[in-house]
Amino acid sequence: MSAAISTIVKMIESLPDDLQEKVVEHLRDYIADLEDEKRWDASFKRTQNNLVTAARKAKQEIAEGRSMPMDYEQL
Repeated sequence: MSAAISTIVKMIESLPDDLQEKVVEHLRDYIADLEDEKRWDASFKRTQNNLVTAARKAKQEIAEGRSMPMDYEQL
């Protein structure tokens, strides 16, 4: 176990049981958020070239007058 984890464990163990449960729940949520962010970053990296290509195509269509403003009422 790393020194950082050991320190965190000791800090949590020093709290009353009800506060330990709250800290653990917050840590679970935080770790889940970090994992979601990691998956999002990986997904974005895999699709980044496609996004760039689509943006270039849209920009070209706008420049050539082949695009129409989006009608938000039809969404």
